[in-house]
Amino acid sequence: MATETHGDGLADATGVAEHAAGSAPGMPQLDFSHWGNQIFWLLIALVAIYLILSRIALPRIASVLSERQGTITNDLAAAEELKLKAEEAEAAYNQALADARTEAQKIIADTKAEIQADLDAATAKADAEIAARAAESEKAIAEIRDNALQSVTEVAKDTAAEIVSALGQSADAKTIADAVSARMKG
Repeated sequence: MATETHGDGLADATGVAEHAAGSAPGMPQLDFSHWGNQIFWLLIALVAIYLILSRIALPRIASVLSERQGTITNDLAAAEELKLKAEEAEAAYNQALADARTEAQKIIADTKAEIQADLDAATAKADAEIAARAAESEKAIAEIRDNALQSVTEVAKDTAAEIVSALGQSADAKTIADAVSARMKG
């Protein structure tokens, strides 16, 4: 009997496996008998997700977004303020630069005037020295001319006296002096 029981058990197990394979519809999600249960849990999961998102996640996201928007707005306002300050600083810099250029032009003009005054004074001094030296030179030249004229006159008188005596004539000093004076006057 043991063999029979054993044989029946094997046949029963094979029959059960064939019976289960023949009656199974495939995937349990597609089995209509389980749909009610699946829809219930689907609704529970959706409500739980909705509650989690609406109560926890979305308020956090909204606060982060509003914080970012506030930061961006504050940064834009600060940037605008800094831009205005930069424009004011640039205007002040340009004004200072213009003032510096004006002051530099004034300093240049004053320096040119001082240099011109110094140059005029030096030129006047040099002109005075040149005039004094020229006067001294003219005086010296006049003296040299007078001395030369006297020397020429004396040489002419001596030469005339020698020529007259070489010609065998005799002349007195007064006659020779009168003849040389008349000839030198023109």
